[in-house]
Amino acid sequence: MTKQINKLIVIPLLIAFLCLCIACSQAGDASDAFYFTLKDGLGREVNLASAAKRIVSLAPPNTEMLFAVGAGSQVVGRDTFSDFPAEVKGISDVGGSFGEYDLETILSLQPDLVLAGGINTPELVQSLEDLGLKVFYLSNPTDLEGMYALLETIGKLSGHDAKAAGLIETLKERVEQVTNQLAGITSRPTVFYELDATDPTKPFTPGANTFYTSLIQLAGGENIAGELEAEWAQISLEQLLTWDPEVILLGDAMWGETPEKVAAREGWGVLTAVKNGKVYAFDDNLMVRIGPRQVDGLEALARLLHPKAFQ
Repeated sequence: MTKQINKLIVIPLLIAFLCLCIACSQAGDASDAFYFTLKDGLGREVNLASAAKRIVSLAPPNTEMLFAVGAGSQVVGRDTFSDFPAEVKGISDVGGSFGEYDLETILSLQPDLVLAGGINTPELVQSLEDLGLKVFYLSNPTDLEGMYALLETIGKLSGHDAKAAGLIETLKERVEQVTNQLAGITSRPTVFYELDATDPTKPFTPGANTFYTSLIQLAGGENIAGELEAEWAQISLEQLLTWDPEVILLGDAMWGETPEKVAAREGWGVLTAVKNGKVYAFDDNLMVRIGPRQVDGLEALARLLHPKAFQ
């Protein structure tokens, strides 16, 4: 009788203990209790036994997204150009200027994952793998849906699935708010986005299949170069004059370009955007850096192109 009573007591306690252990193993964003395979941007299947704890990032967007999903403390190395958020300045610099990385430094950091990006070459990925390192390559998307997918992947790789999912949901809500604000617009201004006008007679601008074109479109504008096949197109001043954009955005403002300098360029003064004072400096990081800040860029674009919709 006593043994039966003990069983009645012990078995439920044992079941409860096992349930508690399972719950604890699944708690938190950075659980080690899983094994998974993900296909990267080069079509390679990359296996990880657990969430990466020591990560080297080789591209600024990757670094930003790692911090955004809560994996900043797991980043032990970053490329030279990663400068956001401010905390990255205290992380070991592994190079990247002119595409040259310090492989010896990367190896010394003992990463369990190296996160490569669109600026990196397949040859670099192979060189790192030849050193015995685990490398995951993230391709550059051209729209927000692609960016959300990268956040989800980075959340999975770093063990912050829940944080990534919550962030994506918040970003989608902000985009929806912009869309709702623009629901009543009746026209779409034509936009020339300047990447580089070192030679004002042959400026560079983004063409089709770029984040620039998709964000401008989503913000209620039309990229005048959006039909060009080249992603980074160099056009003539004559072509620009023919298009005659209503708005000019200076993505090269970080290099010192200003609306005043644009107005002073020979031949540019006749453009509608210049005559109407609709030439604006714009933070190019909000466009070119794949990640959550692109939603900041969308909001800023929408307010520039349709200020009345946000009054």
